[in-house]
Amino acid sequence: MQSKQAILLGASPHLTVGLRTPQVMLMVILALLPVTLNGIRLFGLNALLLVIVSVVSAVIWELLFQLATRQKPRIKDLSSVVTGLLLALILPPSFPLWMAAFGTLCAVVVAKEFFGGIGANPFNPALIGRAILLMSFPSFMTRWHRPFEALLDGSSTATPLGLLREAATAVSANAATTGSGLSEGMARVATSVGAVNLNELYKILFLGNRSGSIGETSILLILLGGIFLMVLRVIGPAIPLSMLASTALLSWAFGLDPLFALLSGGVVFAAFFMATDYSSSPITIVGKLIFGAGIGAVLVLIRKFGSFPEGVTYAILIMNAVSPFLDRLRQKKYGFVAPAKGGAK
Repeated sequence: MQSKQAILLGASPHLTVGLRTPQVMLMVILALLPVTLNGIRLFGLNALLLVIVSVVSAVIWELLFQLATRQKPRIKDLSSVVTGLLLALILPPSFPLWMAAFGTLCAVVVAKEFFGGIGANPFNPALIGRAILLMSFPSFMTRWHRPFEALLDGSSTATPLGLLREAATAVSANAATTGSGLSEGMARVATSVGAVNLNELYKILFLGNRSGSIGETSILLILLGGIFLMVLRVIGPAIPLSMLASTALLSWAFGLDPLFALLSGGVVFAAFFMATDYSSSPITIVGKLIFGAGIGAVLVLIRKFGSFPEGVTYAILIMNAVSPFLDRLRQKKYGFVAPAKGGAK
């Protein structure tokens, strides 16, 4: 019989059988290891320090809170390690270390422990931490750097999504509507990463030698990690596939490049490692499909009409709020018995 801890962790209850929380958390850490090492390779020492500070501070905050509230310490379940690692991987590589520690405080204590600990959190803890950091320190959260360059204040650049947004706003409203703004933006993005055409641009974005968050640059490594978790049945395919399909389809409907929409930003990383958090996502298969599709829809609307070029954080948090209602779809009332067909009137 499946342990309660495995269900609370975030694994699909019909997939992960007989696994305890530390075991599943270890699988998640192993799945995140390639993108973590790649981020350190691209952005150097500060990326490594961010990962270390985020993980260590997350563990410390959880331990201190549990001791202060006279609970039995649960740091051995590795949930705080995963939360700290996830938060580090969705931060810019030059983000100040003390701010990262503040972010883990918000993620672990405010978003998880205040609600009762692992499995009781209604919102994804790492994304709550990122959302608070984005509201508190927007200039630091939007400072990006090219790979293999010193992370100096004067060396900041824009992400591919940011470059596309800048080009779209630089042209007239009529031009943006007719699509020349999009074409100009794609040309600027290609030039910024050293690509000579769209195919080469897609290849660079897929492999990940570009600016971005520490763990969100290489789509290839993210996919390998996600497939690893699906093969081990830690996560199911319903949420990631519906989220990615919705993002691509609605991007195309709004006149955006659907492939670029998937390869840029943090949509693929979020689809496999954020949206699949069990305690903040639906349980039923119908709920999961609607949940993932809803994230993609909100994400595209934010990218198209919002002030930020990326919106995956808020898209998932909005759907986290809707998640409890999705599990009630087509749910029968307790004690209700449908009348028999052809029965006496």
